[in-house]
Amino acid sequence: MNPYFYAVPCASLIALAFAAIFYRQMKKEDEGTPTMRQIAQFVREGAMAYLKQQYKVVIIVFVILAIFFSILAYGFGVQNPWVPFAFLTGGFFSGLAGFIGMKTATYASGRTANAARRSLNAGLKVAFRSGAVMGLTVVGLGLFDIALWFLLLNCFYDASISQNLVVITTTMLTFGMGASTQALFARVGGGIYTKAADVGADIVGKVESDLPEDDPRNPATIADNVGDNVGDVAGMGADLYESYCGSILSTMALGASAFFAAGPEMQLKAILAPMLIAAVGVLISVLSIFTVRTKEGAGMGDLLKSMSFGTNLAAIFSGIATFGILALVFGTSDPHWWRFSLSVVVGLLSGVIIGKSTEYYTSHSYKPTQKLAESAATGPATVIISGVGLGMLSTAIPVVTIACAITLSFLFAIGFDIHAITSDSNLSLGLYGVAIAAVGMLSTLGITLATDAYGPIADNAGGNAQMSELEPEVRERTDVLDALGNTTAATGKGFAIGSAALTALALLASYIEEIKIALGEHMSIMDVLDKFNVTLMNPAVLAGLFIGSMMAFLFCGLTMNAVGRAAQKMVVEVRRQFREIKGILTREGTPDYKKCVEISTKAAQKEMLVPSIIAIAVPVLTGILLGVAGSMGLLIGGLGAGFVLAIFMANSGGAWDNAKKYVEEGHLGGKNSDAHHATVVGDTVGDPFKDTSGPSLNILIKLMSMVSIVMAGLTVACHLL
Repeated sequence: MNPYFYAVPCASLIALAFAAIFYRQMKKEDEGTPTMRQIAQFVREGAMAYLKQQYKVVIIVFVILAIFFSILAYGFGVQNPWVPFAFLTGGFFSGLAGFIGMKTATYASGRTANAARRSLNAGLKVAFRSGAVMGLTVVGLGLFDIALWFLLLNCFYDASISQNLVVITTTMLTFGMGASTQALFARVGGGIYTKAADVGADIVGKVESDLPEDDPRNPATIADNVGDNVGDVAGMGADLYESYCGSILSTMALGASAFFAAGPEMQLKAILAPMLIAAVGVLISVLSIFTVRTKEGAGMGDLLKSMSFGTNLAAIFSGIATFGILALVFGTSDPHWWRFSLSVVVGLLSGVIIGKSTEYYTSHSYKPTQKLAESAATGPATVIISGVGLGMLSTAIPVVTIACAITLSFLFAIGFDIHAITSDSNLSLGLYGVAIAAVGMLSTLGITLATDAYGPIADNAGGNAQMSELEPEVRERTDVLDALGNTTAATGKGFAIGSAALTALALLASYIEEIKIALGEHMSIMDVLDKFNVTLMNPAVLAGLFIGSMMAFLFCGLTMNAVGRAAQKMVVEVRRQFREIKGILTREGTPDYKKCVEISTKAAQKEMLVPSIIAIAVPVLTGILLGVAGSMGLLIGGLGAGFVLAIFMANSGGAWDNAKKYVEEGHLGGKNSDAHHATVVGDTVGDPFKDTSGPSLNILIKLMSMVSIVMAGLTVACHLL
């Protein structure tokens, strides 16, 4: 084993150690008054009850799928025998990352509100360091899982044989399906839960009863706060765990294939490179987390600068460190070290650009969202029209950025040898360059995810402050932290979607590598494409393209309608409580919070099954019916349509949310004005856009790729028959 490899498990342990340190620091903070403690306890109990129910459903699905994979592997011989075990470990670590992050968030929100009683910086520090627990747990567990499987498979396969390195890396890819499946359930279920509660709370509480945000008289308030944790913490954590691992694993598999002719020594260098880039990125993220701080009285602009300073610093140092890492791995006499380094820099820059673009279109510090808020002067209809238009316009920069990133990372990897771009060696090297660009984008995930997980913690802190009726200056501080959280959450979604696009493209290339394994021979990429007639003139490819594009819209339709049905039940229940429980609005009666939590929990468990099963079943059926060509079309169509649709939905939803915040800060008439009511309607429409359907799409496009990879053996067997 190359001695550099051991830096990977060491980095994972360092990440987990700092996550534990930040968790202990958070737990030492005072949770505040008895009322604050009680509210935090309600949210914590609701979140854990939901997660317990979700994991019961997920375990059943995982057992069924593991049995299915075992039958394919040991009964029919069309599946790698390691797949059932890799699938289960991927799902386990993904679920564990989400669980730890959510547990931390539910303990941190009350403490953040109490810290805000001292100062704005104290509140920011508690919330951000608690969010860092999520970020560091994801990268720590991800690297640990990758290192564990690499060591294990090296015990069973002789790594001095080139073909064995291809087998090892493609086998490791399969545990990504477990992570993807768990992520989809977490994202869809959590998204349905949180938006059913949020929409119900907004429609009856804000619009019909003129209650403030997170008013304790609103029966759906606790369920709304619970939902922020199960959707935006547990769901996002599982989502980015899967992207993080998928990018590294696909790069390793492509590296083993791209350098097959060069022998195992060069293959091992290409395999180690993405792991070491990720490992160093972990250390840089830890250091950058300590740089995020602010001053008392800071506004949105100052807070955004504080967050941006930490993430940009991490990106800069990761880019610099990459040159040193790859020079060490490949040697300075080999031009691959600087070529692949430039591909990594492209990935880092594209992540920054997508984040800034999302911030521009969704933050109320900038013109687009301010103009969206101004459209409220003529009612909710114009707010919705403007928000849809804004979301559509916002797709341009991220899509062009990803297109440039794909092109440049490919060309850098082949040394701009444009005349031989389709030669087998250049094609493999170029795809490796695209894959390692995805690793670069995600190398600073430790701090990037911290800024995202910070959002729901700050949101819950604001809810706790409101329900506990803390001093006005405290609520002003938590409102500022919450507004920042809306922007960082939107930025995090944009980053997740952008990274999903590059990762899915790398997985598409890895699918071809898995097809080679299934055929039992080492072939060039072009030979595989020729063998299965993967051209735009093949009707199977065209059919797959249309099915893949349709899947993005079908999936969104199913999840949007699921939120609508669950929200209807919540609205009926909140209205019933206002009508039947005397004295709620006058504070003489106590709402039945548990009933609303129960409605969201049951709705989420029921509604998440159909979209999730379809996402797994369609790639399997497409492979069986349309073969490799149809599967390639499916994955390309799903990637193209899903990526653009996800950006549109996430940015529209984020802009609607922050337009409401802009009005609530006193602009255009302030709270309870006609403009405020109009933006609340827009925010209600945007809730499932940004927190359910949009974010779930980036998992869908990766899950379809993972399922196709895992089922490659069955696809080839059926096609050849």
